[in-house]
Amino acid sequence: MKAMILAAGLGERMRPLTEHRPKPLLEIAGKPLLQYHIEALARASVTELVINHALMGAMIEEYFGKGERFNINIRYSAEGDEPLETAGGIKRALPLLGEAPFIVVNGDIWTDFDFSRLPASPTGLAHLVLVDNPPHHPQGDFQLKDGDLKDRGSKRYTFSGIGVYHPALFKTMTEEVFPLAPLLKEAMKNNQVTGELHPHLWLDIGTPERLNEANLIAKN
Repeated sequence: MKAMILAAGLGERMRPLTEHRPKPLLEIAGKPLLQYHIEALARASVTELVINHALMGAMIEEYFGKGERFNINIRYSAEGDEPLETAGGIKRALPLLGEAPFIVVNGDIWTDFDFSRLPASPTGLAHLVLVDNPPHHPQGDFQLKDGDLKDRGSKRYTFSGIGVYHPALFKTMTEEVFPLAPLLKEAMKNNQVTGELHPHLWLDIGTPERLNEANLIAKN
């Protein structure tokens, strides 16, 4: 099974830490954030990985290379200085990902999720991993009921940034720059999105404060 790590964000909320290096290279306990995902995917027997990048993306390529030291083959999808948003970035990378379902993980999260739990072939167009709502996102994103996800309901969980997607999810896209949420919500209307809850470690490393929190957790 192939996988993609989304690493094209500009990291504007992380400044000044991201003025001279991309956010995925910020470190937790002395290890780049992106490396945690690469190692976890390799443990889950993923052998083919695509990483997209934008501003300062050459630094990511220089650091991780072709992935030999992680026992994983890494290819890159360069987006230039302006990222294509989530769905746009994934669609750009589809020629590298092939025609089978693939794993996608946001490069700016930190988690102990076991990627081997993910279905190799979701029953619909997508399978998402949800987490309990963090303080900075109390309203959540989607309702999880009997394994299906809906864009409604009073009890919502937060999308973790981890999912499995079928390439067909992106076939209706015509714009080059496009977010992922509208595609998922449309698929949910047709009962084409399943999900699961991850009740353990997960942090969205979106601010310097949350990066500090991750470092404190890693030290304990």
